[in-house]
This record gives sequence, structure tokens and C-alpha cells, in this order.
Amino acid sequence: MKINNKFKLQIKSVPDNVAFARVTAAAFASQLDFTLNELEEIKVALSEAVTNSIVHGYENNDNNYIELAVSLTEAGMEMCVEDNGKGIEDISQAMEPAYSTDPERMGLGFVFMQSFMDNFKVESEKNKGVKVVMFKKVSSVDGKPEH
Repeated sequence: MKINNKFKLQIKSVPDNVAFARVTAAAFASQLDFTLNELEEIKVALSEAVTNSIVHGYENNDNNYIELAVSLTEAGMEMCVEDNGKGIEDISQAMEPAYSTDPERMGLGFVFMQSFMDNFKVESEKNKGVKVVMFKKVSSVDGKPEH
């Protein structure tokens, strides 16, 4: 797929940057013909990925960084969120609804990401970090009716 536009961003692992990442991605996505609902889904999925890096990957240690890479194609938008945190020991377990390493969390981050994106992949190596790659199609491109 041909990339029409792309940005890479490195943000500090602080909670204030979750909102910054979601607004930045939504503004970038507005270059395509996404519906308002699709833009909301993009913002939620990206927020969950960045929050997971902060809370689980870095355990709220703000001396770390999260890499965002976002690409636009004719068909949609790919978002890659990557950290160098503690990683995920068992990805399939982490994907289960209500599973969380933090008892104060609902454990629905991956569930939201997977349900809101058209393609979703998680790669991880213990003590080396996590890479989440998500793709959202523009509904008008694949013939679906716009909402």
C-alpha cells in the first residue's frame, strides 16, 4: 500500500500526553474522509495503546518515551505505538477481557483497540517492550455506507 503521508512522534511517558497523542492522530486522520464515529474510534484506540505503555509497560515511570508512527494511505490510517518497557509475558492472556496487571484498571484496553480497528497486532518481548500496530479503513473507500 502506498503511503501518502506519515508522521513519527516521540512523547514522554506521562499521562498528559495521552490526550496530546489522541488529538494529534485525529487531526492527522482528518486528511482522509473518516466519519466522526471513525475518528472517535481512532482516538479511543490510540489512547488505550498509549495508556497501556504508560501504566503497564513503564509502570507509571515518567522517565521513558513512547514512539508513535502514523501513516495515511488511500485505504485508511495505520498507527504504531511502541515502548521499551517490561513487555507482555503472555499476549493471549493480556488480550482477554477484564485481564489487567493493575487491579485498578478494567482490563478492556486491548478489547477496545481490537473492536475499533480493522486490523490489530501486538508484538512483545519480555523486558524489551511492546509494539501495537492498528489499521483503520476509511468506510467510504471499501464501499460501506457512510454513517
